[in-house]
Amino acid sequence: MSKFLDRFRYFKQKGETFADGHGQVLETNRDWEDGYRQRWQHDKVVRSTHGVNCTGSCSWKIFVKNGLVTWEMQQTDYPRTRPDMPNHEPRGCPRGASYSWYLYSANRLKYPLMRKRLMKMWREAKAQHSDPVLAWASIIEDADKAKSFKQARGRGGFVRSSWQEVNELIAASNVYTVKTYGPDRVAGFSPIPAMSMVSYASGARYLSLIGGTCLSF
Repeated sequence: MSKFLDRFRYFKQKGETFADGHGQVLETNRDWEDGYRQRWQHDKVVRSTHGVNCTGSCSWKIFVKNGLVTWEMQQTDYPRTRPDMPNHEPRGCPRGASYSWYLYSANRLKYPLMRKRLMKMWREAKAQHSDPVLAWASIIEDADKAKSFKQARGRGGFVRSSWQEVNELIAASNVYTVKTYGPDRVAGFSPIPAMSMVSYASGARYLSLIGGTCLSF
């Protein structure tokens, strides 16, 4: 069939003089290729690590463009151990190799959220009480209000809040619990250092300072 089509001049592509007539110069638009080329472009390479359920012990090359991480690759400049021991590099897991996806994911939680039902109660209580602890007491000591926001747990309904608002609510509830029941009634979960040293340090330090109960695994 191809030989048959070659008989028609308008089907035949004109060969160039180079490469024994097998070369061809195209003038078509190839801007669509820029997306693939730009995927790997970068302005600088920095050394870093990641904390996705990890101790951050592996070193990574982070390729940065316009202040954003474009991709990452394992560092391979670890010092050797004994000559009779196998080389342990490159070090780095799939979580680290895909950390930039997590960093800019649309599903990543970037802002503080609060359940709408509780937010409404909190703002109404704050309008009536200047003291945040008294505002929280007016909610938690009202059986109907306490039952209402607790029943909404597990059903979603979160809306965006501000760091100032959620921090004030958390602090007020903790102070209320400490004054009413004692500091050991404040229990918080903090991962072990092998999971995330930063999360462990911040959570464990806070609970230790107020005399709370630190839960972990």
